[in-house]
Amino acid sequence: MKVSYRPAGDRYVLVEYGEAELDLRLNFFVVRAFTGLTADPPPGFVEAAPGFRSILVHFDPARTSRAALLDHLAAVHERQPEVSSLVLPSRRISLPIAFDDSATRRAVKLYAATIRAAPYTEGGSNIDYIVAQNGLPDRESLYAKLLGTEWWTAFTGFAPGLPFTFSLRAPTELSVPKYNPTRAWTPEGAVGMGGPCLAVFPVDSLGSYQLVGRTVPIFDALARNDVFAESPFLVRAGDRLRFFRVSEHELTEIRRQVLENRYRYDVVEEPFAVAGYL
Repeated sequence: MKVSYRPAGDRYVLVEYGEAELDLRLNFFVVRAFTGLTADPPPGFVEAAPGFRSILVHFDPARTSRAALLDHLAAVHERQPEVSSLVLPSRRISLPIAFDDSATRRAVKLYAATIRAAPYTEGGSNIDYIVAQNGLPDRESLYAKLLGTEWWTAFTGFAPGLPFTFSLRAPTELSVPKYNPTRAWTPEGAVGMGGPCLAVFPVDSLGSYQLVGRTVPIFDALARNDVFAESPFLVRAGDRLRFFRVSEHELTEIRRQVLENRYRYDVVEEPFAVAGYL
């Protein structure tokens, strides 16, 4: 696979794989290379962050040279098997979702009132806009597509632990334009779509993705639920998300149980065989 190494300031190197295209095979390779790099870090290695088809590597120039780092990165690259034979560390995480809930509707209405009344805010919801943009007959058809696939976490970023996910059944089956301009407020736990990507907002934040509903917390620095005992971030690159539908009343109760440490997240270790996807 084609690989490029680019300087990114005095302490970083950006490793890019393949061409600039939406191809999950590139990300499968990134996840495997990232795993190999963190399992065998070079001298001076500080940390690394995977992107869709890239890895940003942070190093300490007082402990290693850029040339030595590049030699190590090239060796990591050469050790990776063909994409079709990869079996990646992965977890299947099942999350409840309440579609078109009051919190996301409030975000849409606030945007229309204070920033811009746009086609995607008509009716105080983004749902009908997403349905129309994808030529679907009704809302239930959209919900069925969102629930009927696993969503591959390509990388996290933008906000603490925010997963950018893509459908493993048909990566470009659903797609929708983003807000323009962006929202000033998005509620924590909101689930939104931009292009073919589905994301979960871990904290209250700005946002430009069209909102479809809300789920449970995926970030908690206070570790109020046992699922966050080892890390404040629930989701990591290579995880697969699957959503199951609940009412808003049920979601409110589940979210209360999360904070009271009475809810048990459904997280299953389940390696991902790329050959099955291909």
